[in-house]
Amino acid sequence: MRPHGPERIDTERLVIRRPRPSDAAAILARYASDQEVTRYLGWPTHVSIDDTRAFLKFSDIEWKRWMVGPYLVESRDGRLVGSTGLSLETPYRASTGYVIARDEWGTGIATEALQTMVVVAQSMAVRRLYALCHVEHRASAHVLEKCGFRCEGVLRKYAEFPNLSPREPQDVLCYARVE
Repeated sequence: MRPHGPERIDTERLVIRRPRPSDAAAILARYASDQEVTRYLGWPTHVSIDDTRAFLKFSDIEWKRWMVGPYLVESRDGRLVGSTGLSLETPYRASTGYVIARDEWGTGIATEALQTMVVVAQSMAVRRLYALCHVEHRASAHVLEKCGFRCEGVLRKYAEFPNLSPREPQDVLCYARVE
């Protein structure tokens, strides 16, 4: 039997939890509709609540299939500050990432959230945890390095970034932790 990811994790400063349908408006307002926040992400900036509801449906599908998936990141006072998660590809390989609201940049929240995903992946016996990072997104690369991910190289013309122009495959850095 495959281990389950916890639906809620409390860290020193954060509550990291499974999303709920009632989170849609906060997700849209705090980060998903911000073009600067979503610039280097692999999903389009949300323009309506329907986009965010589609994400929440996707989240439920992931949780039902893999017993883990996207997480929301909140401050201890309940304010939404971003999102993270694990996306399992096999029982032993998963990808991760994070998105943090602009007013929280530079506060260490991305690092704390990513370190939590490393612990969750280890508890689920994931052997390879990786993240892709646009080659120009140095802040994200720095967070990955602080959390023990090693850059394995550049994947050329590998991923589309729908919020960048031109809309064509871009080079990404592949970072991984192998247990």
